Amino acid sequence: MPATIEMDFGQYLRHRRAVTVAPGQAVDGRKSRRRVPGLRRQELAEAAGISVEYYTRLEQGRAPHPSREVLTGLAQATNCSTAERDHLFRLAGELPPEPLSPASEVRPGLLRLLYGYDDTVPVTVHDGRLDVMARNAAAVDIFGPVVGEGRYRRNIVHQGFTPAAREVLGDEGADQYARWATAELRSAMGRYPGDEHLRSLLTELSATSATFRDHWAKSEVAQRRSGLKRLRHPTRGWLTFQSEMLYDAERDHWIVVYAPVG
Repeated sequence: MPATIEMDFGQYLRHRRAVTVAPGQAVDGRKSRRRVPGLRRQELAEAAGISVEYYTRLEQGRAPHPSREVLTGLAQATNCSTAERDHLFRLAGELPPEPLSPASEVRPGLLRLLYGYDDTVPVTVHDGRLDVMARNAAAVDIFGPVVGEGRYRRNIVHQGFTPAAREVLGDEGADQYARWATAELRSAMGRYPGDEHLRSLLTELSATSATFRDHWAKSEVAQRRSGLKRLRHPTRGWLTFQSEMLYDAERDHWIVVYAPVG
């Protein structure tokens, strides 16, 4: 990798080593017997599963491109948070690791924001497996509560191939949504290729929906994150919204805001 990148990478490694608490080192503010804070090179190298000579070259910017396995070991040895690990990978010229699964809980601050919107702005949250996690009152008014029976009752792809989709979206809107939802499922399966939930959903829809099979055969991947949507409210009739999808990368959650138009 370029020398400037190597130096930035080495500097960051030194920083991580300096702020990582060594075994037996005081963490409550009391004075430590160690002359320098953090880990020694030997300690970090052993924890990362590499030789101290190779680790020294990494810090000095004299080592070849570190492998993803080495980077993972370094991140674990220095107790990196997800953001710190991702930064370490990027400095080394690597894409950060993909999460094994989305977070199972919505960020508390996001929930407060979600429920703080007034009754005219529907907001929903779904995860990277395309399961709805939360809806505010305005969203419940249009889409209904996140309840029901069946394994896929929370899944926004599965919902696109039910009669309820045409009730809320109309025929044209439902057709557009089915295309988008199929492309979203393909994207999600690319992100989580071994996910049993997504694989079983693919099997289910392939067996029960000719429309899904037609869209799946096109091999489209979702790209649209913004657009106008017409939704049928059960008492107020057709309403138009500007739909915007916002991403919480750390948890792999999507926040969808429906801003009223007109």
